[in-house]
Amino acid sequence: INYIIMAEKTFHVTKGKLKELQKEHDELVSFEHNKVMGQEAPRMFDSEDLNPEFISYHEDIDALRFRIEELKDILAHHELIKAPAKDQHHVVALGAMVTTEAAGKEAQFTIMGTLEANPEIGVISNESPVGKALLGRTIGDEVMVSGLKKTKYKIKNITYQVG
Repeated sequence: INYIIMAEKTFHVTKGKLKELQKEHDELVSFEHNKVMGQEAPRMFDSEDLNPEFISYHEDIDALRFRIEELKDILAHHELIKAPAKDQHHVVALGAMVTTEAAGKEAQFTIMGTLEANPEIGVISNESPVGKALLGRTIGDEVMVSGLKKTKYKIKNITYQVG
């Protein structure tokens, strides 16, 4: 079985997300074991034709094993998102909730790792254009982000709620 070798990447996650990923990994490993050991694999040939159940079974096993390997990689290369020391709360880092003003409108962004990003609710990735631009900045700083149009964000406030 060929697995894609994933580039060494650090996955930034909260404690809650880490527990969720560990639980998913454990459940999938158990499920895979039960699926492989608990049932007879369909025969390769059904008469002279390749058995579609055989193909489907192996596609399912391959997808399951790929996800297990993906989770193993995340669990092996993760870093917990923690609030910085109190004297660094004025600097935007992972886990920060940043209040900005752009074109006269206020917006709040919480900066997390890619696995927890959800732009629809204001949680952006540290790898997104806005997330990258805000990291390391302080209240009063202005950052220019290029997208479909250039947007200037002025940092109004920074808070931390991660443990």
